[in-house]
Formats: sequence, C-alpha cells, structure tokens
Amino acid sequence: MLGLKLKELREAQGLVQRKVAAELHVDTAYVSKVERDEKPVSRNHLKKLAELLSYPEEELLTLWIADKLYDMVKQEAVGLKSIEVVQAILKMKLDNGQSNQPV
Repeated sequence: MLGLKLKELREAQGLVQRKVAAELHVDTAYVSKVERDEKPVSRNHLKKLAELLSYPEEELLTLWIADKLYDMVKQEAVGLKSIEVVQAILKMKLDNGQSNQPV
C-alpha cells in the first residue's frame, strides 16, 4: 500500500528514483523494492519522504502501520476479526480521552 502510494507521489512530482534514493541516503534498488512493496519502508524515512513528496507525514504513517498490520494478519483465518477487536479497543480508548496513550 505505502510503496504504491510513494511511487504515485514520486511520479506526480516528476522525481526519479535516483533523486529519492539520494535524499534518503539509500541505493536506488531499495527505492525500487519499496515502491513494488517488496521491501518495507523504514519508519525513519517517513518524515523525509513526506517533505520530499509534499505529502502529510501522518498519511504516510497511516499507510506504514496499515502495511504492518496487513503483513501480520494476511494469512490468519481470524485476521479481519482481530483488526476489528483492535479497532474497538482504540475507539473505546479514544472515547475515554486516552487517544495518545499506548494501549
């Protein structure tokens, strides 16, 4: 999910992978693998990517977390149910004013 979004944003800005790689201090092969969702993006790169691609860091972080969750549950029979339980817990915490508290 995140990799495809990064590719879309990069192309919309007219940037080449080489430029993104240079900004992140990584090689072009890493950027290519990230964009094909073959390699996860380092969380440490999100801020720089948000700045470079003129895109909200929170949106990139949302996709980054979604990728992690998906990888955890994609082959589990109760994967969707597990996510629904987490969603309910987070909603309950938010409703109780505990939005910034770790669960």
